[in-house]
Amino acid sequence: MEPATVTSLVAPVVASCGLEVDRVDVLPAGKRRVVRIFLDGDGPEGRGPSLDEIADATRAISKVLDDAPAMGSQPWTLEVSSRGVSRPLTEEKHFRRNVGRLVALTTESERLTGRIVAVADGRLTLDVEGEQRTVPLQQIDKAQVKLELNRSLDDEQE
Repeated sequence: MEPATVTSLVAPVVASCGLEVDRVDVLPAGKRRVVRIFLDGDGPEGRGPSLDEIADATRAISKVLDDAPAMGSQPWTLEVSSRGVSRPLTEEKHFRRNVGRLVALTTESERLTGRIVAVADGRLTLDVEGEQRTVPLQQIDKAQVKLELNRSLDDEQE
């Protein structure tokens, strides 16, 4: 079973849940296979899918795969989750969904760490130590959300 086959099977039902397939992995696990599906979407407040949305999509995906002859007779285990903060930000929508969060990014000429203020027209605006910096998305080589364990919820809602 190829990830592309799983993607083609589940993408329509995932879309009907208001989400999109970010990545599919099919891995051997002894006599079984593990089918891992990572979902993304705007979710509540544009911040990615909620747990309820993931749960609804998981039920729909499971039904589609259970009924698909392409899954074959080998047993498999389904794991569905959001794309997670550890995944690199590679598309404008990824940056948009992380407005307000701290990111570390690298361009050809510099490394920056700052809070995403805005994303529009192919440009990212960061607050870097109180200074607004604008970076064209096409110039970003690598970007990732930085986890903040000590930031209060009040700070994030501002």
